[in-house]
Amino acid sequence: MLPFAEQARSHADGIVDLSIGSPVDLTPSVVQAALASATDAHAYPQTTGTPALQHAIIDWYARRRGVTGLSAKNVLPTIGSKELVALLPFMIGVGEGDTVVHPRAAYPTYAIGAAMAGADAFPSDDPAEWPETTKLIWLNSPGNPDGRVLDVDALSRAVARARELGAVIVNDECYAELGWATPWDAEPIPSILDPRVTDGDMHNIVAIYSLSKQSNMAGYRGAFAAGSDEVLGRLLTVRKHAGLMLPAPLQAAMVAALGDDEHVAVQRERYRARREVLLPALVAAGFSIDRSEAGLYLWATAGGDAWESIRQLAELGILAGPGPFYGDFYPEHVRFSLTASDERINAAAARLRAWAHPAEA
Repeated sequence: MLPFAEQARSHADGIVDLSIGSPVDLTPSVVQAALASATDAHAYPQTTGTPALQHAIIDWYARRRGVTGLSAKNVLPTIGSKELVALLPFMIGVGEGDTVVHPRAAYPTYAIGAAMAGADAFPSDDPAEWPETTKLIWLNSPGNPDGRVLDVDALSRAVARARELGAVIVNDECYAELGWATPWDAEPIPSILDPRVTDGDMHNIVAIYSLSKQSNMAGYRGAFAAGSDEVLGRLLTVRKHAGLMLPAPLQAAMVAALGDDEHVAVQRERYRARREVLLPALVAAGFSIDRSEAGLYLWATAGGDAWESIRQLAELGILAGPGPFYGDFYPEHVRFSLTASDERINAAAARLRAWAHPAEA
């Protein structure tokens, strides 16, 4: 990617970096104030999370995700979600000879976590394909990079197969507040903990969520897991002995973020507006958009090799993410992030339109 980044930076109007999904907007003031007021942190923090944080997570699931009946033993804060994705196979005892299933279009850390535990990674979106050696199944809905959403029926099929296999199933749901296409523009994206999916039985079922996206808290490393008390109990034991505890001021900041829905709605509209600028410009430039029903990305293809698309975009001063970074099945796709400022998104759209219609430029 380095030569393409250098090419994009040489553009007269500067680079538009749409390759990484790192938030650029300010952390909400309610979160910053909560952090500032909690800086007297003389005692060790609780690995389980403070009672206030546990209650905030439980209340958030009931209010925002339609998941009720959780208790303190069903929730666990983590130091961001990436460390949990990477370490979870090891923490639950997955090892050599075991299989970790993950989506075909996938964030690379699912496979890396399997490798770290000595297990085999198996990319598949079809529960009928999942092998008998499967011990852990990763879902990612809404997905990164493809923005795919699994509805209640799809989640239920995945859970049913996990139960047949005796496997732990985890849904990475960190983009759940960012639904765009019908029906997800008007109704909540379902959680794997939704009672319509679990039938009231959360055994071996876990959801993970991050505040990085909805609350611009990527630098805070605030995330959490919820669901099966057996699985979370094992994670808690390992995390206590490994010292994997969220700093106390950050726990206070998470409480504030989880209790305030207004800033989430504001951020959602920022991303919606950027999407509505960038998507038609990509289409005008010859890209088709696949899935991208929710989340922070547009998953697009111009019908040719992804690296050729990356090269052409770099000449326009636009840096995107090549599909091959997200698995072996998408040699023609490119991922565009919505995490750039309004000004940079507008600049990218203008360049794409000028490229598509040079006579009008």
